[in-house]
Amino acid sequence: MGANTSQVSDLSENQSLHTLIGTESISENDPFWNQLISFTFISPTNSGDSKLLEEAVIPLAKILIENNPRTGNFGALVRIFLGRTKELKISTECQDQLFIWQAHNALFMIRCLLKVFIREMTEEELHLQFSYQERAPGTCDAGSEDLLEELMCNLVHLVVEVPLLDITYSILFEAVTTMLVLLSYQLFHKDILRDGLIYQYLMKGRCLSLTSRLVKTLLYNFIRQEKCPPPATHIFEQHSEGGGLFYGLASGVASGLWSVFTLGGAGSKPGLDQEQNPLPLSNQSLLLLLVLANLTDGPNGCPNPYRQAVTCFKNTQDTSSIPTEQHHTFQINFNSLYTALCDQQRSDQATLLLYTLLHQNTNMRTYMLSRTDMENLVMPILEILYHVEDRNSHHVYMALIILLILTEDDTFNRSIHEVDKYLHTNCLAALANMSAQFRCLHQYAAQRIISLFALLSKKHNKVLEQATQSLRGTQGGDDSSVLPDYAQDLNVIEEVIRMMLEIINSCLSNSLHHNPNLVYALLYKRELFEQFRTHPSFQDIMQNLDTVIGFFSQRLEIAGTDLSVERVQEVIMKGAQALPKERLKKFPELKFKYVEEDQPEDFFIPYVWSLVFNSGVGLHWSPTGIELFSMDSG
Repeated sequence: MGANTSQVSDLSENQSLHTLIGTESISENDPFWNQLISFTFISPTNSGDSKLLEEAVIPLAKILIENNPRTGNFGALVRIFLGRTKELKISTECQDQLFIWQAHNALFMIRCLLKVFIREMTEEELHLQFSYQERAPGTCDAGSEDLLEELMCNLVHLVVEVPLLDITYSILFEAVTTMLVLLSYQLFHKDILRDGLIYQYLMKGRCLSLTSRLVKTLLYNFIRQEKCPPPATHIFEQHSEGGGLFYGLASGVASGLWSVFTLGGAGSKPGLDQEQNPLPLSNQSLLLLLVLANLTDGPNGCPNPYRQAVTCFKNTQDTSSIPTEQHHTFQINFNSLYTALCDQQRSDQATLLLYTLLHQNTNMRTYMLSRTDMENLVMPILEILYHVEDRNSHHVYMALIILLILTEDDTFNRSIHEVDKYLHTNCLAALANMSAQFRCLHQYAAQRIISLFALLSKKHNKVLEQATQSLRGTQGGDDSSVLPDYAQDLNVIEEVIRMMLEIINSCLSNSLHHNPNLVYALLYKRELFEQFRTHPSFQDIMQNLDTVIGFFSQRLEIAGTDLSVERVQEVIMKGAQALPKERLKKFPELKFKYVEEDQPEDFFIPYVWSLVFNSGVGLHWSPTGIELFSMDSG
């Protein structure tokens, strides 16, 4: 782009870019490269600016695709970046901000071009774009190194080895984002990808040895929740006259350089997306972690090493030895991770990470269930359900599954007394798991349980009436195609009603004397249960409810008429102590366990990539050509 401040509107006329994409090969030793990567460009962080950048880059990238087989300039740009990164760690230690700035600029250009390449060509064709050489225009050098794998490994090394500081924030963000872009082939395929060049680099190549370090670094990026660093002044000070080539290139734009580190911060008003997500590195790192953890196992049955790392890491406080059969394991601070998870549940990706750890990492699950402040985790999950109209269906589903997993633990059930109610099988299963340990249910919670049953009863009667009317309307004719739909609806509703009755029964059978408010609500709405006494699906479970309703109704009749609420509650409290337990029929304890589907990737991979598509900072994909999921899903 050249040694000046660039804007999206300038790209089409930028002479340095036209030289890069043109028909002439550029030697890697040419001073042109220093000029090309010495620019200030405010990286977009909101979807609107990202869209404008994408639209500006597409025509330039298409010209490069056409000319690169003859010039090899794209491969040269990649080598320029790789050359800069070899000294990146030392540059960080020496506070060489100019060197880091140029490396970032080179990677930013590579990422923007790759994003278009991946949309326009197959992996094999992309590999060729990396292979074209200046010394042999239009041909591939079969004996040379695999430049695409070199780039991927270099990005992994950069992420795990370069410390997160103000001066490195931007290049670390760009490295994580470029890895996401390289993996984005999945967006353009309806079927789940189970192999490929980039897949092989990560699963079997030189990147494999860094698996645990990469997962650990991405987790710590999420934990640290570092905001973009603030703008700085006097970054480059001329300590002697002259200053050399690098200083000469940078001195003219030194006042605006920091904008490249602040991802849109300096001298520009942040867009709405940036204000809502001020943690771009944390967000992007979590997205990359989820993408890696949800890659499929290898075609030969080789397990996904990144999922292995996610599922077996241990607490830094755990001094026990690591089993030799566990690969890619590491230690991390569970307290810090738990705190970050509690703080970030407003985002889909944080909820999905919580689900992944609860479901797959037994060390983390045991730790979370042992916490005495579980309300800090449960309340944000309940808030997702409370504001269900503002959430997408996948986010709600994950929240419900998390509750179901938590309620598999009896200790958790004894410590949690109140959960918002939401009509969904998984949520009812969570309630069923807790029902035997209900203690001192609040009157509102008791009322909501009975109100939910009332809603189901009303729905049941309505569907039954519609089915009856439809049957009468079709008598004498042949159109009975609508009847199976009503039968299916009735079956679903009756299954849910059965679950609700089992939940109420479980509470009454195991802890009636602890829950007078539920007895009160049951008596107040006793007429709701009349119609289900003789129903073949509910006769057995209704026996206990009839016993309880009959027992307490009789005691209230003896107590007199026009009883106050307080007097009714007093009668219930005394009656609860007097009701012989043997009068209530014992049923097997309700216990539901979450079991993942046989092919979970069919759900999780499209879900994760929909999060990247919708939440990736500074990334925009046109909906056209996206095959993995429909644009109105979620």
